[in-house]
Amino acid sequence: MEIALVGAGAAAVGLLDALATTSLARVRPGLITVFEPSPHLWRGRPYGPDLDTVLVNAPPAIMSIRHGDPGHYAAWLGESGAAHLDDLLGQPLVPRHRYGDYLAATAEAALRTLRANGWRTRIARARVTGVERRGDRLAVVAADGGRYAADQVALCVGGGEPRDLYSLAAAPGYVHEPYPLARTLAPIPADARVAVLGSGLTAVDVVVSLAARGHTGPITMLSRSGLLPHVWQRPSGHRPAHVTAERVATAHREHGTVPLGHLIGLLRAELAEAGEDFDAFAADLLAAGTEDPVRRLRRQLRSVGDPRIGRRVLQETAHTVGPYAWRLLPESGRARLRRHFRLATSVASPMVPVNAATLLRLLDAGRLTLVPDVRAVEATGGGFAVTAGDSAIHVDAVVNAVNPPPQAVPRAAGELVASLVSGGLAAFHPAGGVVPADPRVQVAGDLAGGGPFITSGIPGIAAQAARTADAMLTLARDESSEAPATLR
Repeated sequence: MEIALVGAGAAAVGLLDALATTSLARVRPGLITVFEPSPHLWRGRPYGPDLDTVLVNAPPAIMSIRHGDPGHYAAWLGESGAAHLDDLLGQPLVPRHRYGDYLAATAEAALRTLRANGWRTRIARARVTGVERRGDRLAVVAADGGRYAADQVALCVGGGEPRDLYSLAAAPGYVHEPYPLARTLAPIPADARVAVLGSGLTAVDVVVSLAARGHTGPITMLSRSGLLPHVWQRPSGHRPAHVTAERVATAHREHGTVPLGHLIGLLRAELAEAGEDFDAFAADLLAAGTEDPVRRLRRQLRSVGDPRIGRRVLQETAHTVGPYAWRLLPESGRARLRRHFRLATSVASPMVPVNAATLLRLLDAGRLTLVPDVRAVEATGGGFAVTAGDSAIHVDAVVNAVNPPPQAVPRAAGELVASLVSGGLAAFHPAGGVVPADPRVQVAGDLAGGGPFITSGIPGIAAQAARTADAMLTLARDESSEAPATLR
């Protein structure tokens, strides 16, 4: 049995951990090969070396890469987390490169467990350009021409790249890919007028990091919506009893589909059981599009300790139950949710209080400005001209913080995906991403087609990795049981 994992980011770590902690009975040990050309194994794009101001954007219970074990990351962090405590959140928030250490430690532990169970493992520092059928097996093709036999292949290649919405790629002073911020922010003069494209979590990272580096010039966050991420609230320990995958599965069995109204009903029941008003909660969410964003930010910072569970439940289940429920929704329900894309992203991917407090301090001091309704950004030869509404702004530098679209194919994986599709091993999903067309191929992470429009967080990646491991081991067991006795 030979398994190939293409990519060595968070999805690959979750998959290796799930394979190592799942019973391997009746599966003859073989070889697992992980293909990754990057020097930063197991970290992917988000968790490589960077500034200490680039923080993990969620409490530890949300960041476990082991599905079903929310304490896994916190246990690894141990007492060292006390040095990174967010006083408002009451939880440790470490730099993202430190979380990368956790992913690396988890991957290495999984590899040791697999080897202890008789599996051989190897890391191939090669970029994969294709997968081909070779009789009843597969061949993984590397950019250097090497070919590696495999019985199963899992794509763990991460997400796509940021979009260049205003065609600025060749303009001096424009930063297209912001990470690592330690490298990309260094050339920007401290007194430069800086525009940050976007107002989501990446934009927050850029602004907070500029401030931490001693930037004194004005900073402008540009976006079409002007909507900031919501702010995390202090974890309450509440575990959803109604908005669960089991309740969604029951509805699907009974009705053959899961209308959006049914999911709303589950959330309504969750809040009612806690004595909370669903209608008031929904009205507050929808007001985000019209309420002054600075006023809303100030109000949310004051309510970090609010005991009400509404937003907490929505934030947790958006990444755990959401991907499963999305696939069962009728298209009318999906279309309705897509109309609230910016709001959904803002709620599902909140910012941590320590960053929210920094933003508010900069806003109050006049060093940061939020500008909505951006229509154009043009290079002028001596900077950039920004058109927003009826006003014009001139800046010296532009940092792109527009997030990649969900289910986008990474540029480095384009040739590989094209090979899988042309060979009939995978197919493009109509809504984006890639779906397997052969049971020997799996897709884990944000590239998996058919998922929601919200970029996968760690809980979703961990859940998907566990499902992928189950599918791979089930196929391996089925093939083992069908093999002649002499081959077992």
